[in-house]
Amino acid sequence: MEPLQIASFVVRFQLAAVEEGTGKKQWRIKVTHVQEERETLFDSIEEATAFMKSMVNDF
Repeated sequence: MEPLQIASFVVRFQLAAVEEGTGKKQWRIKVTHVQEERETLFDSIEEATAFMKSMVNDF
């Protein structure tokens, strides 16, 4: 039987800015890997997702 592996993340989105002309929102995304208590900041959901995928693959 393989040991149980768990990877937990807390993802927080904070509005960083809104472009005046377009109204486009810029987000600051903080991902916390719970098991390692490691926090990392990102500018896009794609970067945050790639980080989480890499953390899971390293398990």
